[in-house]
Amino acid sequence: MLLLCVPMLAFAKEKRDDSKYLAGAVPEVNGQVLFQQTFAVKDKNKQEIYAVMKEYIRQMTKEEIQMQGTKMVMEDSVEGTVVGRFEEWMTFKKKPLVWDRTRFRYLLTAECSDGKCHMTLTQISYYYEEDNDGYNGRTYRAEEWINDANALNKAKTKLLWGSAKFRRKTVDRVEEIFTNAREAFEKPVEERAKATQLIEE
Repeated sequence: MLLLCVPMLAFAKEKRDDSKYLAGAVPEVNGQVLFQQTFAVKDKNKQEIYAVMKEYIRQMTKEEIQMQGTKMVMEDSVEGTVVGRFEEWMTFKKKPLVWDRTRFRYLLTAECSDGKCHMTLTQISYYYEEDNDGYNGRTYRAEEWINDANALNKAKTKLLWGSAKFRRKTVDRVEEIFTNAREAFEKPVEERAKATQLIEE
């Protein structure tokens, strides 16, 4: 009887609330997965906002999870635009003898103007199941893997096995990036400068 209960207990433990990741969690514009957010920045002009976002994205490129494909691709102070291309490790599970992860690639753009910042994250793809030398993996584009049409059942009530972990992790990562961007404006100038100096050292 106890042995029969073990699978049931395991199922109960693994059951999760996926409502956050269902229909609409991965937005598309003209057939392209496009996450975007505009937030107000009180009492700051275009150049002040640009300076903060430039530093924020530059700090992101120095994160431990970033790979060689990560780089700044545009810093235009006149237009108030900062663009970074990212290739980072996205980890699904890390245990002894098990390290399930994928390369997560995307383009992050911040467009600054007086009193506000508009951020977009797009051109998303994954390179998964590569060998130890980084070859023989499979590439998945967001538009064919984590969008509503390919990642949800017909009733839009459940994530499909396989792509579910990619969709969850992507939604969470995008939320983290946008939240941290907003919070960057709450840090004192001295603290931001110190953080940048430590990263560069």
